[in-house]
Amino acid sequence: MRIGELARRGHCDVETVRFYEREGLLDAPAREGNGYRNYTSAHLVQLNFIRHCRSLGMGLPDVRVLRSFQEHPESACDDINHLIDQQIARIHHQVESLRLLEQQLHALRETCRVNQTASDCGILRNLEQASVGGACRCHALRKN
Repeated sequence: MRIGELARRGHCDVETVRFYEREGLLDAPAREGNGYRNYTSAHLVQLNFIRHCRSLGMGLPDVRVLRSFQEHPESACDDINHLIDQQIARIHHQVESLRLLEQQLHALRETCRVNQTASDCGILRNLEQASVGGACRCHALRKN
């Protein structure tokens, strides 16, 4: 199959396929006499695997490691477990960061009452104070 069909069947852009191929995540396809790439169903499986890993928030280095394990199925899977444990820890950290960000935004929102002009807006004042190095209500939470 040609690259456009692979991309369509893999639910991604042609540039995504090219990128994964350039990065060595997707095996290089055979070339036809006219120079066109000739992808197989194995490439589609690889593409779907890569995209599934990416949908779980895994970076390219981790996907590369997992693809390496696919190529060496006799390897012990301890490193795979460790990789997933690290991903869980990263996601946990991101969730905690998002919770803090939500608290900061709530604190910032509480600085402004409804029906004021922009010149009286507590949110705008806090953002302006922070832009010149002053204290802001939202980042006071980080110190706690």
